[in-house]
Amino acid sequence: MFMSTTTETSRALSDLEYDLITVLKNKSEAVKAYDTYIKDAQDMDSQPCVELFRKLKQDEIKAAQEVRTHLQEVMQKGKM
Repeated sequence: MFMSTTTETSRALSDLEYDLITVLKNKSEAVKAYDTYIKDAQDMDSQPCVELFRKLKQDEIKAAQEVRTHLQEVMQKGKM
């Protein structure tokens, strides 16, 4: 739990905001990592793996965008 010793109103971030920010950070790191994986697959001349990593990267980008939308909503309204 994030800052569990304080009340909800005195927190800089709610647990939910913290969770969404953490997920967004992880998704962003995954997107960056896929660039390395794509390059490695290209270096090995493995087009099927290049395509797989590109697809997975796009999936991460889409998920990150969804998380970002939820985060904006939670930060504006306090909940979804």
